[in-house]
Amino acid sequence: MSEQTAEGFASFKEFYPFYLSEHSDVTCRRLHFIGSALVLLMLGYVLVTGQWVLLWTVPVIGYGFAWIGHFFFEKNRPATFKYPFYSLWGDWVMFKDILIGKVKI
Repeated sequence: MSEQTAEGFASFKEFYPFYLSEHSDVTCRRLHFIGSALVLLMLGYVLVTGQWVLLWTVPVIGYGFAWIGHFFFEKNRPATFKYPFYSLWGDWVMFKDILIGKVKI
């Protein structure tokens, strides 16, 4: 079990197991992965084309897929609302962990 302080978790290392427990549904994890991949593709597209106006789509894409996963499949409240920085960090660590096969989808 993760150690928590009054303000939240003492470190990201302690937060990440909690983060993964909030993503136990495979569809939720898949939607997170798709959203993160699309964010990277959009950022690449914006950099290549110079269409900076499209940057507004990045948080919509990333959070949109993730929140659909939480509200409709995981049926929990996204950690973003309580731990915004650790949650964003967790998204990318989980994305990496899915790519290397440490987290299954």
